[in-house]
Amino acid sequence: MDASVVIVGAGPAGLMLAGELRLAGTDVVVLDRLPQRTGESRGIGLTPRTVEVFDQRGLLPRFGDIEMSSLGHFGGIPLDFGILGEDDRAAKTVPQSVTESVLEGWARDMGADIRRGQEFTGLRDLGDRVVVEVLGPAGRKELVARYVVGCDGGRSSVRKSAGFDFPGTSATTELFLADVRGIDIEPRMVADRVTDGMVMTSRLADGIHRIIVAERGAPPRRRTGPPAYAEVADLWKRLTGIDISQGEPLWVSAFGDATRQVTEYRRGRVLLAGDSAHIHLPAGGQGMNTSVQDAVNLGWKLAAVLRGTADSALLDSYHSERHEVGRRLLANTRAQSLLILGSDEVEPLRDILGTLMQYEDVARHFAAKAAGLDIRYDVGRGSNPLLGRRMPQLELLRASGITSSTELLRSGRGVLLDLEDTPQLRQRAAAWRDRVDIVTAVPQGVAPGSALDGAGAVLLRPDGHVAWIAPGSHHDLPSALERWFGQGQRHAVA
Repeated sequence: MDASVVIVGAGPAGLMLAGELRLAGTDVVVLDRLPQRTGESRGIGLTPRTVEVFDQRGLLPRFGDIEMSSLGHFGGIPLDFGILGEDDRAAKTVPQSVTESVLEGWARDMGADIRRGQEFTGLRDLGDRVVVEVLGPAGRKELVARYVVGCDGGRSSVRKSAGFDFPGTSATTELFLADVRGIDIEPRMVADRVTDGMVMTSRLADGIHRIIVAERGAPPRRRTGPPAYAEVADLWKRLTGIDISQGEPLWVSAFGDATRQVTEYRRGRVLLAGDSAHIHLPAGGQGMNTSVQDAVNLGWKLAAVLRGTADSALLDSYHSERHEVGRRLLANTRAQSLLILGSDEVEPLRDILGTLMQYEDVARHFAAKAAGLDIRYDVGRGSNPLLGRRMPQLELLRASGITSSTELLRSGRGVLLDLEDTPQLRQRAAAWRDRVDIVTAVPQGVAPGSALDGAGAVLLRPDGHVAWIAPGSHHDLPSALERWFGQGQRHAVA
């Protein structure tokens, strides 16, 4: 074997997955056809859920000072993430180029082998291994790996080579995106419908403006390269009356509103994550954030299978959990596409939704959807609403001092929180100590009546989701440990 895992694509999904695998001790090679990062930032901003994910891996300090905001939108209708909780805020002005730089630095620090200028050209799944064909500066060669993960974007070569089905709808509208220096226009942070289309702009660092503009009903063109900036400036002037032709474009791109999702996230020893598995209108920056979260869900599971502590059935849960998240993402971005790009016929619907947003339950529902905080996995039956959801940050008092559930997840291992100092509980979990940290601590600041009020123990998966809680789960702790972490060590029980 040349590597346990070969990842194709060094974007956010591929780099996050590489870091997660290395955190679990798995050797990994990342291939990317480009000789270096482009510096372009198709995605911008981090949703509250992705901020949590990066925090649980200790990555937020690598971003430096970031501007946090509770403001968002759903199809151009303003949202306030603050309704979900004072800590649920988005990082609004983090370009994808910065995210990629941070994740590549982390992955390299963890020991990932990242090879640029290496173009994937094909693969052969031989049942017990995968042969990956690569074209690089030195010519063609083959790499042999136990698994291959396609993180190579919406036009994924891995997806096509492995024969994944990719049903959906083709693009009906073309949108332009440009980062421009030397213009002075007011920010339109929420997609703004104008007479014949949609415009949106925000201020980035160093005097740069991010512009997104679309003309209603303008079909996608067959292009061999990016559009000229003059085309973007002309459309902006026609829709807004403002001349930005004097600006200096740093880069320009065109994209559409195609919506597609693979029918399966895994075929044998080939898996897909990120835009390789799902494409959609990039409304609210949800695409890049969902891609990062795909990687976090997959990493620890793939590592456990490679270690031999779990069988390949654990990888089936990657499909069942993330395919449903992707399906719901496509549904909400299609709805937003209609609200943003639809004709005047959608105005009554926008008015009704705007009115409904004034009700707290409705506002909370849409805010959680846009923030990525509405995800709940099927981890087994139970009465506690935290089951399957990501653990909210909980401050904990240990004999060694104050810590938190977030800090305990930094190692990428499972965590069993013994909140009532119960020796019998720790004894039942002892057989899994090689992959689960058993922590005895006293919870601090638990709100009366909350899901954690009265909890005696909580089992966290490496991705931070609650797999078992007592009281509240309808199955016992060993069953939960075996489901998510494989068979325990017999000698540990003895």
